[in-house]
Amino acid sequence: VQLQASGGGLVQAGGSLQLSCAASGRTFSTNAMGWFRQAPGKEREFVAGIDWISGHTYYSSSVKGPFTISKDNAKNSVLLQMNSLAPEDTAVYYCAASAGSKYDQWGQGTQVTVSS
Repeated sequence: VQLQASGGGLVQAGGSLQLSCAASGRTFSTNAMGWFRQAPGKEREFVAGIDWISGHTYYSSSVKGPFTISKDNAKNSVLLQMNSLAPEDTAVYYCAASAGSKYDQWGQGTQVTVSS
């Protein structure tokens, strides 16, 4: 599976951004897609995920509420709507896919910068 992420950018605190990730290739084996992020000097952390069949969503406790993950099966894409952004949300955001029990397919990152 190839993953192409887009939608990052610079936004002021309190603003919104929507990230998009398009999947191509052997997408029939995908059972979940999600977003991770990595801030400077920190480890990569889980942000949100969505089950590809059921649509069940799950979120990190640090972002639940202002962030919403959704999917478009027809386009094999997943979106991350981020509202009420704060400077601590600044990070490189990565799209990921899972065909089993863990995320093992990764897209290139997209930079999100939130200014105070």
